Amino acid sequence: MKFERELKVCLDLVVSLREDILKIYNSDDFGVEIKSDNSPVTKADKLVDKKIREVLSKEFPNFSLLTEESVDDLSRLKNDLVFIVDPIDGTKDFLLKNDEFTVNIGLSYKHKGVMGVIYVPATDETYYALEGLGAFYKKTSDSKPVQIHVSERQNSLRVLTSRCHYNEFEKAIIEKYKDRFESEKSVGASLKGCLIAKGEAEYHVRKSSNTKEWDTCAMQVIVEQAGGLLLKFDGKAIMYNREDVYNHDGYIICNKIENYLL
Repeated sequence: MKFERELKVCLDLVVSLREDILKIYNSDDFGVEIKSDNSPVTKADKLVDKKIREVLSKEFPNFSLLTEESVDDLSRLKNDLVFIVDPIDGTKDFLLKNDEFTVNIGLSYKHKGVMGVIYVPATDETYYALEGLGAFYKKTSDSKPVQIHVSERQNSLRVLTSRCHYNEFEKAIIEKYKDRFESEKSVGASLKGCLIAKGEAEYHVRKSSNTKEWDTCAMQVIVEQAGGLLLKFDGKAIMYNREDVYNHDGYIICNKIENYLL
């Protein structure tokens, strides 16, 4: 299977970061700074970014890297193989100490996401997927992986909303289709895609011009390999390793095309 070694390295890598992350998470000093886009960054974001770059650069010197906390010199555009990394996805969740932040590592091959690893340091859970292999969940890093699949629901849909970014457009969509929805729950970071992949929910809409490739790459692979969809508002899948890393407008995650509601 292609990219099995890359997957193994990334799975081991994210778990190895847990102790360092939790040391900062459980401290009284996050070292918070505000970036130019008005988003927060902590000592954990910077430390994890540094360690991921060090390991992946050593293990895969011919691959490029696109990470949230490092300068993007665009040399990656000449490379078919690019790791796309969000060292701490859900920094606001990290600051709220709600445990719903993740470490995301995706791999793009010829602009398509082909591998995704999402690790939840606070709970030691792992979601991962490899194109052609499927999507899997580990309750702890020592557990055996269990293959996951989206649910088959077409009605009584369970909706996931953002804990920190819920807006009026998204509320209007949910109100428009309220007869299709059974419940609504707020969840942090990329866990929304993971829970849909796991069959615990069916729908999420995100209207935003601020999400970037590292917010969606790993999550999209996991959703797709579990049988679901992550689509832009034009109905197309997000492609990766673009010059413009912003996912303009937003996206919808759903368990099947019949539930692509906009």
